[in-house]
Amino acid sequence: MAKEQQLDANGKRRFGIRDCIAYAAGDLGCNMSFALKSTMSIFWTQFMGMDLWYALLLIVVQVWDAINDPLIGTIIDADKRKYKKNKFLSYIWLGSIGLIVGGACCFLPFPGAPEWAKAIIFIAGYVVWDAFYTIANVPYGSLLGLISNDVKDRASLSAWRSIGSIFGNMLPMVILPFIIYDSNQNLIGERVFIAALIMGALGFIFFQVMIRNTEIRVEQDVTLNEPKQKFNVFKAFVAFMKNRPAVGATVAAMGMFIGMQGAATAVTVVFQSYFKNVQISGIVQLFSMIPIVCFTPLARKMVAKYGKKELAVVGSICSIVAALALFIIIPGNTGLDLVFYIISQLFFSLGLGIYSTVSWAMMGDAIDYNEWKTGNREEGTVYSLHSFFRKLAQGIGPALVLVIMVAFGYVGENEGNQVWEVAVSMRYLVAATYLVSAILQFIGLGVIYNLDKKMLAQMNEELGRNVETAEEAVELEETVESEGAVKVGDGEVEVIEGEPTEFGDASEE
Repeated sequence: MAKEQQLDANGKRRFGIRDCIAYAAGDLGCNMSFALKSTMSIFWTQFMGMDLWYALLLIVVQVWDAINDPLIGTIIDADKRKYKKNKFLSYIWLGSIGLIVGGACCFLPFPGAPEWAKAIIFIAGYVVWDAFYTIANVPYGSLLGLISNDVKDRASLSAWRSIGSIFGNMLPMVILPFIIYDSNQNLIGERVFIAALIMGALGFIFFQVMIRNTEIRVEQDVTLNEPKQKFNVFKAFVAFMKNRPAVGATVAAMGMFIGMQGAATAVTVVFQSYFKNVQISGIVQLFSMIPIVCFTPLARKMVAKYGKKELAVVGSICSIVAALALFIIIPGNTGLDLVFYIISQLFFSLGLGIYSTVSWAMMGDAIDYNEWKTGNREEGTVYSLHSFFRKLAQGIGPALVLVIMVAFGYVGENEGNQVWEVAVSMRYLVAATYLVSAILQFIGLGVIYNLDKKMLAQMNEELGRNVETAEEAVELEETVESEGAVKVGDGEVEVIEGEPTEFGDASEE
């Protein structure tokens, strides 16, 4: 006899584990498409033979990426048609269809094509993928507010989204290096294209699981972009620059992405030509996630005791020390050197994890600071500029590091057979990139960001906030769901799809 379905007071299916699993499946679908983004630079430099050209094109597409979210969000907002199930679910379905081939469009294997044709293939492929990804990802984030309006239910959905994101990053991170590289550490471009198609199909399946098992309980109109009056870009920028916490948090975030995404290509070359074992790179990166996973459950109590800014500054100092340790190379023993490299990565990851657990909560405080000082929250403006600079950093970081790599002798066509001097240079370049990343985080958090625990308490008191402890969940879903990062509000953890760092952070879109 079938078990009778439990209904709530509004006649909807009662919230439960089915909703949580379905929401996690949505982030799995997002990550199936996004996971290959970190392979893009290796594909286009080593297989397609573009080095400096790719660096320029990467900045171009990242500028597009920065304006893509609000553009797609505005289109969805303007759609007032009635849908059979839900507008957001319908757009997610459309995006999941496009992502079956969208990701593969970034890896069309035509290495013999002329340079101008490769540039067109790359830009067109990225624009197609990014459009369909945003069509699926932006509404997906906003669904959390429609599945339930209960704070505890939303916290559960956030935690399960974390699980979906972690598994969505882990599987490709560990498995793909064994599939797309040969025994000589060379990338097999045709396999990347096939892998992208397979992952697009898997993503579609996960999205369908989510769509078919999602119950909409909150009947209200939700917009992805808040209504805007006449917008003055210059005034918005000036106002943003006067908000010290927002600027500090943005500098720190830019540092994180310039370092992590910038170092990704050099890290791959290190495992190809220095450690001579690119297949284990995913396992090492997965191992480096352990400190983040271990620290996350402790974040709530530690933030309550020490404060967000104070904790984040300690994390940045930890990362600086670990990055300095990465400059130490053990001559003639790459095996022992690999062990030392992994240990240093663990401590660097710990510092990054400490910062990432409070990064979005600090941005929430920056919004309150703006209201405290000016009387205007300007939530959308602050977040849109923060998002723009983050995404710009995601293009500048890899492009700048690639230019430095070429200056040090990196030749894409040599693939996994870079000369030893170049391999050693890449080892130092990874350490230098991480160090710059950690220093920028320290400057942003320790020097610019001025909301320490004492000032935060004063601000909340004067704003009349009923904040008893730092364990209170920070509700940021409607504003930042389209961002890719690890978001941990006070007492709430959410891995937002989009921009996985080298350590599997975190999801940018």
